[in-house]
Amino acid sequence: MPIDLYAGIPVSDYPAALAWYERLLGTAPAYVAGDTEAVWELAEHRSIFVEHRPEHAGHALVTIFVDDLDTFVAAAAERGIEPARRETYPNGVRKAEFRDLDGNELSIGGAPL
Repeated sequence: MPIDLYAGIPVSDYPAALAWYERLLGTAPAYVAGDTEAVWELAEHRSIFVEHRPEHAGHALVTIFVDDLDTFVAAAAERGIEPARRETYPNGVRKAEFRDLDGNELSIGGAPL
């Protein structure tokens, strides 16, 4: 069964969030779906979006797994975005937790070293 993912992150300041997510993800959105929504396609049929919804801002929890966590974190740091926290689970899986301007949590996970 094919699986699509379209995960949303509500934000209170759309222009500021757009700039922050561009720096974190290292790219402009794949498309802008209107004056208040921008979408990044992470892989085929797997996207995240930010949307101006101030009444819900700050409550998102999203985790994305990448092949090379260290490279992702280093690239984000070069663009001025540092993780708020790093974690290693007992099974060796690692996670770097980033928090946007509203406090939404976007974590990047990676396989054990």
